[in-house]
Amino acid sequence: MGTKNHNKKRNVGIIFEQLLVHVSKALVEGNNAKADTCLKVIKNHFKPGTELYREFRLFNALVKTTVSNPSVATQILVEASNAANDIDRQVLRHQKAMLIKEINHTLNESDFYSKRVKNYRHYATIQTLLDDWRRGPRADITRLAEYTDKVHKWLLIEKIEPEIEKERSANVNRLTVRIMREKFNKKYGRYLNSEQATLIKEIAFQSSADSIANDTIRELLIKIKKNAINALEEFKNKNENNILKQKVPVVNQLIESSSITEVSDENISKFLLISKLKDELMEGSNEKVNN
Repeated sequence: MGTKNHNKKRNVGIIFEQLLVHVSKALVEGNNAKADTCLKVIKNHFKPGTELYREFRLFNALVKTTVSNPSVATQILVEASNAANDIDRQVLRHQKAMLIKEINHTLNESDFYSKRVKNYRHYATIQTLLDDWRRGPRADITRLAEYTDKVHKWLLIEKIEPEIEKERSANVNRLTVRIMREKFNKKYGRYLNSEQATLIKEIAFQSSADSIANDTIRELLIKIKKNAINALEEFKNKNENNILKQKVPVVNQLIESSSITEVSDENISKFLLISKLKDELMEGSNEKVNN
């Protein structure tokens, strides 16, 4: 079986990449509902504890791992073969079928499986090798030897990964940062302050299972809330305008009632506004002092 005849729908790496392309396309179109629907498909099927997730982790390891010693590469392939055989084939087949079914019914795009994927040939080779390992004596020995050699050579090739702080994720995340910034600027002002920019970046780089990212976001929410409360207190002490002072308790209630544990679009939007409000309060306090 060559790559031309490869069943892309059953390739765990290819279909995952196509889902990400689908999300990216939806974001470009400004269709957040469409992007969210696709992200739910990923969350529902690529979750820890499933055979599909186990295969995806194994597949991803063979795609991204780089070693310099051929004997180490050989040992990795032996361990990967054992891991592939530990996966329940029937359950995996069923879970892949359910994923394909949900993609067809939920996303409902005729060109979904035709989306181009970088390193397609490597992905096809790795998935075929995983399948052949599970076939055991029924596998095509010639192909098994050929594809084992190809993946062995692939493991010895250095993979250049972007620096984690400069480019923590792929184009979809950089695109999300740009779109979120543009939408916020259009609605609330021309520029984001440093708090807002940092918060938006963390949201864009977040994944549904990324507890570390969530913790970082919550720390930012705590900081924004604390800074806003301090700015409000300073404004209240320095400003003598009774009409404005009457609004302080209302603003304070808005800030105090904002959740620092909820990482949702609505709550994040509220904190972006709180940060903007904090800047306005600080400007008001400084103007009073300068006058």
